[in-house]
Amino acid sequence: MRDSQREFAYTRADFDRLRQLSRDYSGIQVPDDKFDMFYSRLAKRLRALGLSTFRSYVDYLSAHPDLEFTEFINSVTTNLTAFFRENHHFEFLAKQALPQICKQSVGRKTLSAWSAGCSTGEEAYSLAMTLHEHLPGDWRFQVLATDLDTQVLRTAAAGVYPLEAVARLGERRLKQWFQKGVGRQDRRVRVKAELREAIEFRQLNLMRDWPELSGFDLIFCRNVLIYFDRSTKEALAKRYWQALRPGGYLFIGHSESLHQLDTGFEALGQTVYRKPER
Repeated sequence: MRDSQREFAYTRADFDRLRQLSRDYSGIQVPDDKFDMFYSRLAKRLRALGLSTFRSYVDYLSAHPDLEFTEFINSVTTNLTAFFRENHHFEFLAKQALPQICKQSVGRKTLSAWSAGCSTGEEAYSLAMTLHEHLPGDWRFQVLATDLDTQVLRTAAAGVYPLEAVARLGERRLKQWFQKGVGRQDRRVRVKAELREAIEFRQLNLMRDWPELSGFDLIFCRNVLIYFDRSTKEALAKRYWQALRPGGYLFIGHSESLHQLDTGFEALGQTVYRKPER
């Protein structure tokens, strides 16, 4: 887009200041090719605030972080997800991880899982479905699902999706875990209460302290590490190591790796990692 076609004045210096603020706040690395994306995503914020230039928006954002940073991050982050995306992780969970966790957990019949960067909730619900279907009947579990973006968290907590989003789940899962809408909602489904109540959705900035989060058997953090530089990836992986129980599992995205990072994890293949039991 040429400068003459833009509604608001926008320079490379504005972009550089905005992506530095994004990195400082969220750890997200913004590459050079996102220049136009930042303009298109943030123009609506300038309209809402009655501002005429991106420089004035940067100044406003810097002066009023408590008021505007959530809107800023919501605007510039991308949320792409699906039910049972990268299904090999859920197959590994059902066939290998859960039997091993049950075997090693003498005297304990509870499981704790975390979907970090849960987006609109499909991953967290897929995780909860897998746990319901494959844990022994006398076991209980709880899933924590977190994201920086408050808008996607509202969608996730509501648990309402278009029919197209669940088309590949199969008839059995659709009947067991979803209610079909009626009337004007007939092209939508809602996750049943039993599944929604097993998940706590919460806003969380992974770059901030979260000392209360620990004792997890499973952490899914998929397609999140790709946004960070090497040192941030390593630091975050080490924090996940601390948050996991001995013998716990970390699942990351297919395009991500902990290779050559000092984390303490054992690589199991297909972007699955395990914290040693000792």
